Amino acid sequence: MQRPEPAPGTLYLVGTPIGNLGDLSPRARELLRQVDVIACEDTRHSGQLLGSLGAKGRKLSFHQHNTRSRLPQLVELLKQPLSLALISDAGLPGISDPGEALVTAARAEGHEVICIPGPCAATTALVSSGLPSGRFCFEGFLPTKGRERQQRLAEIAKETRTTVIYEAPHRLLALLDAIASQCGEDRPLLVARELTKRYEQHIGPTVGAARRHFREHAPQGECTLVLGGAPSQAIIQPSEAELLRRLEEHIEAGASASVAARQLAEETGTSRRELYALLHRRTPH
Repeated sequence: MQRPEPAPGTLYLVGTPIGNLGDLSPRARELLRQVDVIACEDTRHSGQLLGSLGAKGRKLSFHQHNTRSRLPQLVELLKQPLSLALISDAGLPGISDPGEALVTAARAEGHEVICIPGPCAATTALVSSGLPSGRFCFEGFLPTKGRERQQRLAEIAKETRTTVIYEAPHRLLALLDAIASQCGEDRPLLVARELTKRYEQHIGPTVGAARRHFREHAPQGECTLVLGGAPSQAIIQPSEAELLRRLEEHIEAGASASVAARQLAEETGTSRRELYALLHRRTPH
């Protein structure tokens, strides 16, 4: 039998719609109506949704600019003990927002944390893209400028798994240009915008196609990019002569034959048995 919700001293992460209000689950509706306190990214924005539900709990703002001061206050409310729900402006809290820090703090104080699942732009865009979703990377919002941004883009360009990135509309073209320079125009890409809303769009299927589209049509609404992974590079196995040369280098550096074979096996993936055989077949000096 499921216990009653909301429970005192418990933090609830509640997924809210990313567009279509019909995506709010019955469980989320009922909990938001009854919970003691609701931490919102923007109380004015969320107030419209909460008002339509008849939510009577106290509303507190909680965002990246007040995390340090608000965090201890929210943990103290859990200690009283009150029930606390965390929502973001849209989607599942704790992803690309300070919800992660609140969860860590609540668990450190021994409070239970329960997620009430709901919409998430990253997974919504991913599964509708047609790109491989068995293994993927989530990058969220990239650094806006500087060396850190360039380094992150270079890493993404080499990633063989599908990558999901968030971007604001006014920065989308610059991001597409940067991806094109790192990955090329032909890398598979889908840009999803206005997800679950009336004018939902999926633009692709390549980096080049997305760039051409958004040069002609100004981006609007938050965008989620699903980038295909880099092609796997075929592993070129060293020749026997190369393997023997590297074995002898290890031995000349002071390693025993067994240690040299083990080290080279780790470096190349060649079996130690094969490397031992090479050593035995070498011409004595």
